[in-house]
Amino acid sequence: MAAGMGSRYGGLKQIDSMGPSGETILDYSVFDAIRAGFGKVVFIIRPDFEKDFRERIGSKFSNKIEVDYAFQTIDKLPQGFTVPAGREKPWGTTHAILCARDVVKTPFAVINADDFYGRDSYAVLGQKLSTTANNETHYNMVGFTLKNTLSDHGTVARGVCRQNDKGFLTDIQELLKIAKTDSGAQNVADDGTITKLNGDEAVSMNMWGFTPSIFPQLETLFKKFLTEKGAELKSECYIPLSLGEIVKNGDGDCAVLRTSSSWFGVTYREDKPIVQASIQKLVNEGSYPSNLWA
Repeated sequence: MAAGMGSRYGGLKQIDSMGPSGETILDYSVFDAIRAGFGKVVFIIRPDFEKDFRERIGSKFSNKIEVDYAFQTIDKLPQGFTVPAGREKPWGTTHAILCARDVVKTPFAVINADDFYGRDSYAVLGQKLSTTANNETHYNMVGFTLKNTLSDHGTVARGVCRQNDKGFLTDIQELLKIAKTDSGAQNVADDGTITKLNGDEAVSMNMWGFTPSIFPQLETLFKKFLTEKGAELKSECYIPLSLGEIVKNGDGDCAVLRTSSSWFGVTYREDKPIVQASIQKLVNEGSYPSNLWA
């Protein structure tokens, strides 16, 4: 299995120290992936960040797990497409995954490099991928409990999952302004529409399990995106929307794997000390060593 770390890595947020020995969130992701049985990690990064990344991040655990790199640039497009004048923004997570197709040959996980997903989430996904064949179009999404992903410091955007009675994903409702309430949570849309939530809903935090079969499917969808929105300078092709199209078209399905892990992330500056305290609590409980790579 390969653990694919999906991120346009390079922002200061991702390399902030969060653990007691200076560990980044990404360190904990790799550590949990190794414990779950993953045998390879692929970092999707900018080419200009490669040297610094290899020295500061990749070298720390290169003797613990196979490490490889894929590079996302805005000009890495399917034949027949070009970058419009003035485009500076990357093309999104669907494009990022496509950029890794040459180095990922087995069932793989995809995560955001700056999100703390927790040990159980990797264990659940790793177990599923270990029994998945390369040519299957049965995909997976780790579903986190909404109340375990909210911030005390403002609203958050979450993809709230709808499932059928067999636990397969039927739709992801993108709610962009979810806030905690006494009874759970609620989202207030720009037009004033209120969606009340109980906090137990499964939400997508961009932790996916795929097989190499998804690459040609994503390429087809990315070409469609470029045809329709490629001229827009800030448009992005997101993996939840692409996966939704695959499910809608009957070209594959996606199981929602529930996890007991709590998600941590620095959505707001005020979240950082909370994340640090949460990690320290896990260290104190014995879930992680005080120095991951000692």
